[in-house]
Amino acid sequence: MNPARLKAIVRKEFYHLIRDYRSLYLAFAIPLLLIILFGYALSLDVDHIKTIVADYDKTPQSREFVEKLDASPYFDIIARIDSSKQVADFLDTERASVAIIIPPGFMKNIKADRAAQIQVIIDGSDPVFAGAVRGYMTGFTEAYNSRLLAAFLNRQGLDPICAPVDGRVRVWFNEDLESRNFIIPGMIAIIIMIVGALLTALVIAREYEAGTMETIKSLPVCAGELLLGKAIPYFFITLANVLIAMLLGQILFGITLKGSFWLMLAGTSLYLVCALSLGLLISTVAKSQLLANQAAVMITYLPSLLLSDFVFPIINMPVLLQWFTYLVPARYYIDILAGVYLRNTGLSYLGPAMAVLGGMSLLLMALNYILLKKEGL
Repeated sequence: MNPARLKAIVRKEFYHLIRDYRSLYLAFAIPLLLIILFGYALSLDVDHIKTIVADYDKTPQSREFVEKLDASPYFDIIARIDSSKQVADFLDTERASVAIIIPPGFMKNIKADRAAQIQVIIDGSDPVFAGAVRGYMTGFTEAYNSRLLAAFLNRQGLDPICAPVDGRVRVWFNEDLESRNFIIPGMIAIIIMIVGALLTALVIAREYEAGTMETIKSLPVCAGELLLGKAIPYFFITLANVLIAMLLGQILFGITLKGSFWLMLAGTSLYLVCALSLGLLISTVAKSQLLANQAAVMITYLPSLLLSDFVFPIINMPVLLQWFTYLVPARYYIDILAGVYLRNTGLSYLGPAMAVLGGMSLLLMALNYILLKKEGL
C-alpha cells in the first residue's frame, strides 16, 4: 500500500465533500437535529396524565381523594365533570386519557368500614401507556388504602399492622428513571449509521454512475487503497459528529459518561469501522446511488433503530427475530453505550461486544476487498 496514493484518494474525497453541500448538510445538520428532537420530543416516561373526575359524592373524603391524586406527579386533573356521559366525549376527542368516577356513598361506606368503590376508565389505544397508567393507579389506591387502614386502627386503639414483606426498592444506573438518559446515548448509534453507512453507500456507486470507475481501474491504485481512501474522510466526519452529540447531551440534557471516555472512543471506532465497511459494501454491490441509498436505509438505518434494543426491547420480539438481531451491529454498540454511560462497566464486561464488532468489521472489509479485486482493482 502506497501512502502517497492513499493520501491522494483521501484528499480527492475531502474535496468532493467540501464541494457537495448536500453531503455536508446530511453529515452535520441532520445528526444535530436528531439529538435536539429526540432529546426534547421523544420520551418514554409516562407522567402528567390528563385526567377528568366525576365526583357524585361531593364529600370531604372524595375531595381529599381527588386532591391527593392531583398532587401526584403522574396525574393532572384537567376537568371536573358533572355527568358520566361526558367521559366518552373527553376520551373520544383525546382531551383526556383517564376518567375517574366516584359514586354516591363513597364517604359513607368508608366511615362504615365497608368497601368503597370507584371506577377508573383508561384510554387503552396505546397498551404500553395504559399498562403504566394502570400500575400508577393501583399503587396510588394501595397507598391511599394504607393511610385509611392506619387511621382505622388508630381509632380502635390498636397497633399498626406490620406488613410481612417490606420491599426496599433501589434503582441502579438510571436513578431518576429518565428515558432520555438512555435515548440520547442511543442516538449516537443512529447518527453513526446515518452519517457513516448512508454516506459511504454512495461513494463507490457515484464513481460507477459518473463513469470514473474505469479511470480508477486504469490507475496504479489497489483495492485496499481505494477502500481506505474512501472511508477515512467519513470516519473523521462521523467521529466529529459523535463528539458533538456527546457534548450536546452534556450541555443540553446533563447526560455525562460514567465510564471511561477512551473505552467509549474505542467501542465507537470499532462500530464506526463496521458501519463504514457495510456502507462501502452496499455501494460496491449496488453500483447505483438511488439503489444504494434505498438499500442502506433498509440494511443499516432501520435495523439499527428497530432491532438493536434501543427503543423496542429484544426480549419482547419473536424468537426468530431475536436470533436475527445478533447480526445487527447496533445491538452490540448499544450494550457498549449503556455500559459507559449508565453502568460504569469496564473492558471485562464490554470486551465481548467490542470483539464481535471487530470481527464484523474484518469480515466486511474482507468482502469489500474481494469484490473490488473482482472488479479489476
